[in-house]
Amino acid sequence: MSSSNSDYEHYYVPESSKLPIFASLFLFVTVYGAATLINNLSGMPATFTGGWVHWILIIGFLCFASVLYVWFSTTIRENLQGLPSAQLKRSYVMGMMWFIFSEVMFFAAFFGALFYVRSFAGPWLGGEGDKGVANLLWQGFQYDWPLMITPQQAAEAGAGQLTAMNGEFGGPGKHMGFPGFSQMFGWLPLYNTIILLSSSFTVHVAHHALKEGNKSKMKLWLGITVLLGAIFVVLQAVEYYEAYAHYGLTLNAGIYGSTFFMLTGFHGFHVCLGAFMLLVMWLRATRRDHFTPEDHFGFEAASWYWHFVDVVWVGLVLVVYVF
Repeated sequence: MSSSNSDYEHYYVPESSKLPIFASLFLFVTVYGAATLINNLSGMPATFTGGWVHWILIIGFLCFASVLYVWFSTTIRENLQGLPSAQLKRSYVMGMMWFIFSEVMFFAAFFGALFYVRSFAGPWLGGEGDKGVANLLWQGFQYDWPLMITPQQAAEAGAGQLTAMNGEFGGPGKHMGFPGFSQMFGWLPLYNTIILLSSSFTVHVAHHALKEGNKSKMKLWLGITVLLGAIFVVLQAVEYYEAYAHYGLTLNAGIYGSTFFMLTGFHGFHVCLGAFMLLVMWLRATRRDHFTPEDHFGFEAASWYWHFVDVVWVGLVLVVYVF
């Protein structure tokens, strides 16, 4: 039996837009500025951008944020008008899932780099394994983790040794690892872990409150989640200050300093991003009365991202701080 077009769900197709192109362009500028700034902090040779690197990062980020604001505002307005179909909303879910998957792969690359250094490159430089002949370049180097004495420092202690020198990379004076149970209550990562795991619980409570139609409870617990995220970022900044000012742990502190700041720094950036997403959802709920028990994907997607950030932190604490 034939069917008419009325038997099929209407599928809304958004208008053609150049926003994705502009977003990609400004994101490239932002990443270039950030990478160049990190190289400058690490003592790498200056690029042709010179002292403009800060402005490149700031301008790129502001332009990128502006494009996202226009893009998301358009999407929210279309949703409030009831334009997206059920199939289009399912595509939103799949899009967010793929986005989180890409973030998983992003962090997997850095965790993989840390695993390679600790399991292969470090022991090889220390003379272990089949490729331990590399120790000929760094005679006197004893591998241990956290790496407090770099191969270059160990090699410089001997006279007339053939070494592979490339810059000055001295180890830190003190590491940020677990100090033992007797001193654990003065260890900042412990409080950061408690705060972030608590925030995962509070956003879960807010999500269930929204699904039950209790918006006042949802706003309260979502606001608490945003506050906990802000506290985490502040404590992370305090930890970085202690690392640079009192521990001698910097980006130049050998491979331990590099991996430490890359992993914790990128995670901190993702915490800022996730907290900002949740703040936007809180403002939408309190100022615009957006979201219903049946239609709240924006908040749901932000909560998924926040849970992802929490899971990454648990793994990060275990491999960077504890073991």
